[in-house]
Amino acid sequence: PKGTMAFTGKYEFEGDENYDAFVQKIGLPSDKVEMGRNCKIVTEVVQNGNDFTWTQHFPGGRTTTNTFTVGTEADMETMGGKKFKATVKMEDGKLVADFPNYRHTAEISGGKLVEISTSSGVVYKRTSKKIA
Repeated sequence: PKGTMAFTGKYEFEGDENYDAFVQKIGLPSDKVEMGRNCKIVTEVVQNGNDFTWTQHFPGGRTTTNTFTVGTEADMETMGGKKFKATVKMEDGKLVADFPNYRHTAEISGGKLVEISTSSGVVYKRTSKKIA
């Protein structure tokens, strides 16, 4: 089917909007806030049909990997390191997941990875450009 491998690739952080308002809203500790600001995160996505491995490489060598299958509950980890269970859905070509205190969507738009997190009306948008 069209768009099966749409997400596979390596993406480097390019810019974001509303970071501070969002991390305050979700109660991220201040040391994590500083660490995440303009952080050149590299996101590596391997998509095989409905199976995804989603890895974020942080400067300094820390990585977070979430492995999930669309429509099936999976163990996930937030950007603050909290563990939780979520079912990722595919809606209109976007991946949609409900994290404990925000809703996260990811899509490929114009060759870029666009991620949007929404918490109580605060919308945080992160754009990453494809590097591989």
